[in-house]
Amino acid sequence: MTDSSVLSYSGVTDLGGGKAYGLHNVFELDGRISAYPLSARGFAPSNCYLLCEEDGAILLDTGYGGHRDSLFGQIGSIITPDTPLSIYPLRLNEFMSVGNAAALAREFNVVECFARRPDMDFWLDFDVEEFGPKSEEDQIFPTTVLGNELECNVGGNESRVIRGINAPIRLITTMWIYDEATRTLFSSDMFSHVWGDDPEGPWAVEEEAVTTSAFVRSFLLNTRYWWLEGVETGPMRKGIADVFDSYDIENIAPGYGAILLGREQVERQFTVLDEVLRDLDRSVVSPRYVPRNMER
Repeated sequence: MTDSSVLSYSGVTDLGGGKAYGLHNVFELDGRISAYPLSARGFAPSNCYLLCEEDGAILLDTGYGGHRDSLFGQIGSIITPDTPLSIYPLRLNEFMSVGNAAALAREFNVVECFARRPDMDFWLDFDVEEFGPKSEEDQIFPTTVLGNELECNVGGNESRVIRGINAPIRLITTMWIYDEATRTLFSSDMFSHVWGDDPEGPWAVEEEAVTTSAFVRSFLLNTRYWWLEGVETGPMRKGIADVFDSYDIENIAPGYGAILLGREQVERQFTVLDEVLRDLDRSVVSPRYVPRNMER
């Protein structure tokens, strides 16, 4: 959506018709955030996303513990405490995805956790009093194990389907999500290279973001994708192209940084990423490891 239905207010972005919201909680870039280059300065948000229907909602990622009060206030401004809430962590071994999971279950009506594996209590029990496996009646997070199709419904609306995608480029196990209702790709830690000088944002941008091959290459190599230089990038390029060709994407909503709005901008982001991966292939450059304080 790129019209006036996209509004930002109080750290919340409505991605269209009350169907999906970006929940932004900002941190300062001072060299300590590994999701950004050491030299980056300014501000960027960590983003959780709330997908809504009248009878239920899904929260993509649960945010950092330091943002708990703000995040819960944002969620509470959209849904009521008794609204059935499902959680869907996109990266099970990152605090930004799972850090507030147990606290959410205490504050809201968490009815399930979507995952590729069972027993999510065992993965998310670092914020509970008793650790280890639990009986079914004592589980905090009833687990809904996703099948190979990686699809699930928002609330009880069978026509509101979101589709999970095994991220074709990733450092750790990561899911991307496509929501047809808002034509949004939730891209976790990819396409996260847009930050700003103002902690107030805006954190949803329609004008073309600063995106050149040189900039994106440097961003990737100086963050968690430092290992890309000199690897075989062909399979990643194909996987990313398949995502672009398979889904009608009008917005890219990353786990960090600004949401990128509009089909033209989406096409530009995918094109630049493909160019960068093409030029980082081992047929073009030799592999090497460079410490984080030596930026490329």
